[in-house]
Amino acid sequence: MSYAVVQTRRFGRQYKKLHDNVVADVDEAVSIVADNPEAGARKKSDLIALRVFKFRSLGQLYLLGYTVDEAVRLVYLEAVGPHENFYRDLKRQAGPIGHPSP
Repeated sequence: MSYAVVQTRRFGRQYKKLHDNVVADVDEAVSIVADNPEAGARKKSDLIALRVFKFRSLGQLYLLGYTVDEAVRLVYLEAVGPHENFYRDLKRQAGPIGHPSP
């Protein structure tokens, strides 16, 4: 059974800016992650809560950053974008990585 998926505001803003061809590949990556949250690699240090799923689109490497809440079976989509400066931009943006507080 797949997990429910929730977008963060950061992910939503990045997703809107993507080209239509890339959006189709992102949607496929999201469905893979929803079916198997362990598909992404867990990060270390500052981004310990983050998992990253790598995929190719239009000949370029893209990363889908997400966190998982096992208790309620939710996948929080944190960020998406090309590999270049992905982690730097993620660390720089305001707000902690992890599920949003109510």
